[in-house]
This record gives sequence, C-alpha cells and structure tokens, in this order.
Amino acid sequence: MKQYDVIIIGGGQAGLSVAYFLRRTNLEYLILDNQTKPGGSWLQTWDSLKLFSPAAYSSLSGWGMPKSEEEYPSKTTFIDYLTRYENRYNFPIQRDTVVNSVVKEGAIFKIDTSKGTFYSKTVVSATGTARNPFIPAYPDNEKYMGKHIHSHAYLSPDIFKNQRVLVVGSGNSGAQILAEVSKHAFTKWVTLQEPHFLADDIDGRYLFEEANNTYFGKTNNVASEKITLSSIVVVQTIKEARERDVFHAVRPFKSFYEKGIIWDNGDKEPFDAVIWCTGFKANLDHLKSLEIINDNQIKTNPESTQSSVLPNLWLVGYGNWTGFASATIYGVGKTARKTVEEIKGFFDINQ
Repeated sequence: MKQYDVIIIGGGQAGLSVAYFLRRTNLEYLILDNQTKPGGSWLQTWDSLKLFSPAAYSSLSGWGMPKSEEEYPSKTTFIDYLTRYENRYNFPIQRDTVVNSVVKEGAIFKIDTSKGTFYSKTVVSATGTARNPFIPAYPDNEKYMGKHIHSHAYLSPDIFKNQRVLVVGSGNSGAQILAEVSKHAFTKWVTLQEPHFLADDIDGRYLFEEANNTYFGKTNNVASEKITLSSIVVVQTIKEARERDVFHAVRPFKSFYEKGIIWDNGDKEPFDAVIWCTGFKANLDHLKSLEIINDNQIKTNPESTQSSVLPNLWLVGYGNWTGFASATIYGVGKTARKTVEEIKGFFDINQ
C-alpha cells in the first residue's frame, strides 16, 4: 500500500501554491485534481472575464506571469499561465480524479476517489469554492418560470439577446456581467448596498499591498476602509458600460411571481432570466465523513490553516478563515508558504 507524505486535493491556484513550496522539501506529495486539464476553477468562468490586477500582481509564487499587451489579463491568458506554471515545476498531478471522501484510519488518511484509493500521512484540502455556488433564498422562488443562472454557469451574453435580464450582486462579477449583457438585453441591477466603484487609477494592486501589510503586520498606508474584495475595479468593459449609463443599482426585491419579481411596493416586473452574481461557499463535501465541519467551515488553529481537531489536515484557499486573502491569486502564496512550514514542523515532531 503506497503511502504519501502529503496529498493536496485540488489543482487550482491554491493547490499549486502549496505544491510550489512542498517541492523545496524532501516530502513525497501528490496533487489530485478533478479537472482534465490545467486551470482549476478558472476553466468554469465566463468567456470575457478580466482579472482586476496587471500581470505582475496576478502571479503565483516563484514565477511571474509574463507581460502581455493586455493591461488586465483575460481568462485565457491566466489559464495559459497556470498551464505553463505547472510545466515549469513539473508538479506530480493526477488529473480527472474526483475525491469522494476522506476518512481517518488511525494516523493515516484514506482518500476514496473516482480513480481508486489513496493513502497519506497528511492532507491539504484546496478545493476552493467554485463547485459550491451560492444563491440566496427568496420567497416564492419556485413559482418563477424564467431562467435562473449563477455566474458560475454564465459563459456569454448571446443567449439573452433581446430579453429582460435581472443581474443580482454588487461585486466585480456582477458589474462585468451586467456590462456585457446590457449590450444585448434590457437589464436591471439589484444589490444589497450601493456598489462601490474604485477610482479609475486604483486596481487590485492596492488589495495586494493590503494583503502584504496584513501578512507582515505592517501599518496599512492605503486608505483601505473602502477598498475591499467587493469593490469594483474599473477595467475597460466597466468604463464602456459607464459611458452607456448602465450602472443604476436598486435594492433587493420582495419575492418572485411566475413571470418575474415583486418589488417592496407591490409592483410586479417581468424578467426572462435572473443572473445570480452572489458568490460561493467553501466546497467541503469530500470532508463530510470526518465530521468536523461546522457552518460550512472547519475550525483551524489561530493564525493557521491547520485543523484544530485533526493536526494532519490543512485547508488553503477558502477565504479569510484560511488565511487573509487566501482565496485570491495574490494572497494565496503567503498562506501556502506558512502551511508548508507547518507541515514540515508536523513531520519533524512526529518522526
């Protein structure tokens, strides 16, 4: 029975970041990835997606994304970068492998997958959130006869031509999708609060600086009380839509009816489709059998990604509860480095 030192579940940006630092150790590790090719969750994003930082601030540890003519890299450019990153470091990856469950057998993890059973002394779960899209509950949702689509499943605006489309969600995904759908359809935008657009000269580089300052315990020099991951970066598509006067957000509606939605004042408005840009939750289904999930999270040690219940389990890339900005390209590297330091310490103690 082959037994690995470390198995990383998930081959996206979080899994690759952990692998980058593991390759510097003498530990034997393997990445199990459910995709058939490199790219992780980026393979499921919409066609026109733009990153909101230049290439230098959209890179993983060890090797920066090569510069291109694009100020903000596209989905295709970033997937190409991840592919070349994998090849550059020759990570051991088993593709097209879905992890069904992880169970503890003594001091070892038994990992049941679509391609057989694997055993490992430690596990790093890095499956992210893309497979668990969140759509908020609304009264009479089941009565609505139109199309529901989450941003996770959105690819292009073509299917919405000449339709009435409601876009829900105030972040970068909501704004970018609204910008392009509004060229082809009548649109309305619903957000919990008034959306926050950054100034034209501010982008993800400021979030990168904030992540650095937080990680190193420095005083933040950026006026970041209004700069968050939900702030909208004014990439070219947003500028163009702003010129068309597209961005008029209204607060949430009360309920659905058969043909559309009902506003708080009782007015009904028909819509052919609702696009939910309402985010994701951590994808932890494969860890359910460990019985340590509470409110879709697993408790970790303070300032750590290590499970406080199972000391040979780590979680990377799910959000701030697994490291500040760890679900972002620019934030996950620091979390990954610290995680591998903890894994090395675990083996030092338990050898």
